[in-house]
Amino acid sequence: MSDDKKVVDFTAKRKESIEQKRRTFERVVFQEFLGVYSVVDDQGTGFPIKLVDISGDGLQFQLPFSLKAKNQFKSGTEVTLKLYFTKGSYLPAVVTVRHASEYVDKDGDAWLRLGGTFDTSLPSFAALSHFISFIYQYAEYSCLDKGENKVYFL
Repeated sequence: MSDDKKVVDFTAKRKESIEQKRRTFERVVFQEFLGVYSVVDDQGTGFPIKLVDISGDGLQFQLPFSLKAKNQFKSGTEVTLKLYFTKGSYLPAVVTVRHASEYVDKDGDAWLRLGGTFDTSLPSFAALSHFISFIYQYAEYSCLDKGENKVYFL
């Protein structure tokens, strides 16, 4: 085989495509469907946060940047999250912060971006893990709607 021919790794391309679909689907779910609040102190003060990414091990989320938040969310801090799927009910999750960094988005807004791991020992994590699994499976098996009248199963 000559040096000018390139071999395409279809497995890697497929994984890349699935990952891109997953992130797109996550953005829609996180922005349009799932409300998330954090409870961070003994008085139960809650405030909205924005989910960025989620996996079976943990998640990445952000909140508007402030020095108070930067000092409050240090590595090792446990944060209780309320993941609202309806107005009146939520799924609780506990996340241990592993890293925090300042982030400025394309609109110039400053955020504190945090990454952490789930407490998988909580009973509510069983439901959360199924939700995470659904996101991954949706990305792998969903199809783009191109206006076809027939549905084809692969």
